[in-house]
Amino acid sequence: MLQDDLFEKAIEELSQRTIYLLLYFQGEPYLNRNFIRYVNLAHRRNLYVATSTNAHYLNNEMARITVESGLDRLIISIDGTTQESYEKYRIGGHLDHVLEGTRNIVKWKHALCSAKPHLIFQMVVFSSNEHQIKDLYTLAKTIGVDEVRLKTAQVNDFVNGSPLLPKQQQYSRYRKNSDEEYVLKNKLKNQCWRLWSSAVITWDGAVVPCCFDKDALHPMGNIQASSFRKVWRNQTYRNFRSALLQSRSEIEICKNCSEGTQVWK
Repeated sequence: MLQDDLFEKAIEELSQRTIYLLLYFQGEPYLNRNFIRYVNLAHRRNLYVATSTNAHYLNNEMARITVESGLDRLIISIDGTTQESYEKYRIGGHLDHVLEGTRNIVKWKHALCSAKPHLIFQMVVFSSNEHQIKDLYTLAKTIGVDEVRLKTAQVNDFVNGSPLLPKQQQYSRYRKNSDEEYVLKNKLKNQCWRLWSSAVITWDGAVVPCCFDKDALHPMGNIQASSFRKVWRNQTYRNFRSALLQSRSEIEICKNCSEGTQVWK
């Protein structure tokens, strides 16, 4: 779990050169009891702060302090409009908790006359929920959600296809080629803006290239042992950037990367 001193160190160093902070990486942010404090600290440094949540922890009190915190953008994952479809991906999750948490945020936005956080329903589109897209828009409008975003699913071992892939091609990252194998719709060009404009810092201070390094297999350094500035300019980072410019397709985390294609619908 991210510790206060590490977060404060990162904010102290990076706030002068950063405009956007996504407080989320492969986990549920509200599990950290200090999450709202982190939002407050970043907000006071004039950062645009966003997060993504399953909304299960947004009870009445947490919704109130979330709205008061200065959070700019709140993405709520809702991968189905019925419990049956929702739990196929969100195993152990409860759709009624998602809806209750969303309604609590909307209620407190109205009560506090706050336009923030900008509230988004995000659905990762699978074969199990693609028929519910229209229902999702209706549900969002009824509750008072600001925006709906449809996200194409990243599937491991996609070459031979997957029952998870939606039948509607516009909601898939993959297409069949002439060999009847599935490939990314985008070409893996030897370029990527992420390595020169953003980075991910994990809970224990490791700096990794981007959010596609889900298991932090490519640590560039650690801000517990060094400044971010030194990590950003070190030889490890330079070597990784050079390798990407030479042959991005040989880097494992890049082989299933959506960079260059349309992820959001």
